Amino acid sequence: MEAARPTLLAAGFAARHWYRLSPVSLLLFPLSLVFRLLVTLRRLLFRVGALPSVRLHVPVIVVGNLTVGGTGKTPLILALVEALCAKGLRPGILSRGHGGTDTGPRAVRKGDDAAQVGDEPLLLAERSGCPVWIGADRAAAARALLAAHARCDVLLCDDGLQHYRLQRDFEIAVEDDRGLGNGLLLPAGPLREPAGRRVDATVVNGAEPKPGAFRMRLAPAGLYRVDGHGAPLAQSELSGKRLHAVAGIGNPERFFEGLSRMGLAFSAHPFPDHHAFRAADLEFADCDFVLMTEKDAVKCRHFGRRDLIAVRVEAELDSALAELILGRIHGLAAA
Repeated sequence: MEAARPTLLAAGFAARHWYRLSPVSLLLFPLSLVFRLLVTLRRLLFRVGALPSVRLHVPVIVVGNLTVGGTGKTPLILALVEALCAKGLRPGILSRGHGGTDTGPRAVRKGDDAAQVGDEPLLLAERSGCPVWIGADRAAAARALLAAHARCDVLLCDDGLQHYRLQRDFEIAVEDDRGLGNGLLLPAGPLREPAGRRVDATVVNGAEPKPGAFRMRLAPAGLYRVDGHGAPLAQSELSGKRLHAVAGIGNPERFFEGLSRMGLAFSAHPFPDHHAFRAADLEFADCDFVLMTEKDAVKCRHFGRRDLIAVRVEAELDSALAELILGRIHGLAAA
């Protein structure tokens, strides 16, 4: 836990100053104007062709954030994969592989090391049932995926909203109950791009959506042991037990609130996003079980401990979003 403290302090700083107007955020406001200028200039250079971009022969759907931090993109992508497959499409998934050491392009397969390929891509590969490729250059990763899977007819790009080198046909921005914070760009606020940046759809996770946006809710979908065997565990088996919960995601409070809604009493331990867990991080006094997200679980299964329990969640999504996407990309896959 000691190594995680500087990042946790940074996260606390962000919570204090990015999600309200504080003296610090106002002091940083001139820097955010410079950042805004650079972001606008970069996007313009791609738009006019001064910076090269790649158009693929299949439709590309990008799921990302306007803000820094996790908002629920991974369960949304899994829900979209299921919806697209139900309509007869054969999707593939692209990811940068954040948190992993391998820059790709390469395929991600069940049983890979999360330290190499990243926790989110590994979870997507194990849950989606479709090809997942990572690469710092998403265009190169996309070409490699399509070369290896010729029947793939649509690509979902995880967290690629600002990766303009890869042209896209549909953009989704995901928000959570924190919204757009104080509305300022980095470093004065959490925005990567201006709040007025247009996308094809906005999905709001766990909060009342604004007009025109789509609602998403993460619902618990079971518990299982993290020791590599994945044996299911009934929630009743946690009754009367001493529980601790860890979360190395962008918004740990969302996970803890979900556990509370399940009626569980536990001690909460937040960690930085994409934290590389060590066995010592999960040693707690007076503990029978340690609860964690699936994203964290893929990094902890090699510990071989039967007291580590993953909480599976699934996205409940407005069906109109899938219909909107299908209407937009209809014909593109055939072309």
